Amino acid sequence: MRRIFGFFIGVMTGSLIGGAIALLMTPASGEDLRGQVQGRATGFADEIRGAAAERRAVLEQRLAELRAPRPKKAEKEE
Repeated sequence: MRRIFGFFIGVMTGSLIGGAIALLMTPASGEDLRGQVQGRATGFADEIRGAAAERRAVLEQRLAELRAPRPKKAEKEE
């Protein structure tokens, strides 16, 4: 039990120290960083929507092809 408790104390301490170092080493201010993250998230969401629209168009075309009546094959005469 003491080992598990010690492990969790170490994890918490490491997380706090790592978070503090990350904040101090960030090259941009928090406001700039949030803007960059939001811009990237918006761009990523737009890319996903575009790819989904393209895939949907392809699948709808394929579905229309599958639903279209097939031409009857000419029967072979014996």
